[in-house]
Amino acid sequence: MEPIRNPKLADAIAEHLEQMILEGVLRPGEKLAAERELAEKLEVSRPSLREALEKLQKRGLIEITKTGTVVAQFMAMMTEPLAAMMQSNEQALIDYLEYRGLVEGEAARLAAIRATEVEMDAIETCLNRMRNAHKLDDPTAEAEADIDLHVLIYEAAHNVVLMHVMRAFSEMLHGGVFYSRLQLYTRPGVRDVLLEQHLAIGAAVLARNPDLAAEAATNHVRATAATLAEIREEQVRVARALRRMGRSEFVTH
Repeated sequence: MEPIRNPKLADAIAEHLEQMILEGVLRPGEKLAAERELAEKLEVSRPSLREALEKLQKRGLIEITKTGTVVAQFMAMMTEPLAAMMQSNEQALIDYLEYRGLVEGEAARLAAIRATEVEMDAIETCLNRMRNAHKLDDPTAEAEADIDLHVLIYEAAHNVVLMHVMRAFSEMLHGGVFYSRLQLYTRPGVRDVLLEQHLAIGAAVLARNPDLAAEAATNHVRATAATLAEIREEQVRVARALRRMGRSEFVTH
């Protein structure tokens, strides 16, 4: 005979974990604690927890594998086809930067108003990471801190739609869908400007100055767009020059 389970308890557990995923506490790709440990943390029975996890799996929010339970990449159904279409598409880059120009300022404004002390500490820690990484010759660590800072601000805005959408775009950006961050960071003079801009955004959020935070974030996106346009124009000129140098292969003498 199967043990009697409380379906209401399983539903409550599933709802609690779903809320944690929605709020960004549990993030896509993260592995949950082992069943026994998770049951102890939630102070529930393992059968009830197992039933709750099965519910979440059916909703596409988690994946249960032989190695454990992982939060599903539930935004992938939207982002993967989008990434395939946008890869190396010049108009997609223009539209992406225009979209970020509309969103980043408001995200920073909301973060300056809504951020908790814990989130403020995380932003300050990230800014310190960025300062330290800036001293290194390799810009990789600084570029990673750049992404982390923007995600922290999205989270501190306390708008779950904004957070999930912009986090998905950040993952696409991290994968080089829109442009090469390394190319941006290795452009002469740009790295210093980016640090100054990021520190300005962070300082305004930490000072709880929403107008200044919005202005700093908007200016950052505009400056990035202008720099990327310059890079693209240079690439076009170089490609044109190379074609001219190789024209002899296409004509007879």
